Amino acid sequence: MHAYESVSTWRQPEPAPASDARTALVGEIAGAVSRLSPGRLRVAIDGFTASGKTSFGHELGAALRGLSRPTLRATMDDFKNPWREAHEQVYDRVSGPGYYRNAYDFTSARELLLEPAGPEGSGEIVLCAHDPLTGEDHRDEVVRAGDDAVLVVDSVFAFRPEYDACWDYRIWLEVDAEVSLARGIARDVALEGLDEATRLHRDRYHPALALYLEEVDPRARADVVIDNTDFANPHLVPVPGR
Repeated sequence: MHAYESVSTWRQPEPAPASDARTALVGEIAGAVSRLSPGRLRVAIDGFTASGKTSFGHELGAALRGLSRPTLRATMDDFKNPWREAHEQVYDRVSGPGYYRNAYDFTSARELLLEPAGPEGSGEIVLCAHDPLTGEDHRDEVVRAGDDAVLVVDSVFAFRPEYDACWDYRIWLEVDAEVSLARGIARDVALEGLDEATRLHRDRYHPALALYLEEVDPRARADVVIDNTDFANPHLVPVPGR
């Protein structure tokens, strides 16, 4: 079963199975997604920084392929405005509010990724606009997905109004804010060093997430909420009205 992947150098390997319980839950979500429609579908995985979105996306993609659904994997980190534009146009993307307002390229994400991947879209999809590490432009690299393909996208801020209407299924991964902070710093310390990783998460990413929670209330928009604090024992969280 075909799996289309982003050409970005910002790649995370697929995780090994953490437990039978986790495999069963991911399989349950894959079944719920696949039953929505035999046509193309778009799934968003949102949550706090370092809540496990990318790993869950890889696992969900594999489970969907096990149900004979071809998949496309993308991350909105590959649909950010290039850093050089911030320097050239002199806008803020280093503060929490600046990161939230200005980092992401909503137009490219909609026009190149989400709309073509929809049930009425062309199926000609760009999985990476700009490499977040090298800045290389990949907007002319197109994959052609079949009518039954499922696009799985992981991202913070995925339910923002700029592209919330494009999703067919929304997953929110729940972790405590302090767990998110500790995991994020630990994840980035090798690349950034302890002081810089701490500053990035405390002064940029978490204030940006606080704005998102206040303005969008993403948890309430999710089709399913999963407590992902313990990777080996994730569990569904009841959502009123669902």
